[in-house]
Amino acid sequence: MAISLTEPAADRVRHFLKSRGQGVGLRVGVKKTGCNGFAYVVNYADKIDPADVVFEDRGVKVVVDRQSLELIDGTEVDFIKEGLNEAFRFRNPNVSGECGCGESFSV
Repeated sequence: MAISLTEPAADRVRHFLKSRGQGVGLRVGVKKTGCNGFAYVVNYADKIDPADVVFEDRGVKVVVDRQSLELIDGTEVDFIKEGLNEAFRFRNPNVSGECGCGESFSV
């Protein structure tokens, strides 16, 4: 089981944690929503709960709750800049379908 980061994603997290002046890493999860059932939730982790699973990649801690991990195990998190837009992107090997807008997925 693992969640990994590309170098651009790790750089982005390190930069924002430094500018925030607090936080232990990146929190990644899912919530039920959208056309296909689930959407990714990304935030900065200020603490690690006992029920969390923690991975470390490229010097950054990735914190995931156990329920989300079942749906995103093996996912690579990337950070993409396209023109004025920038966002985290996910390569999840468990996905069986995605909505046309790219906001939700099914497994």
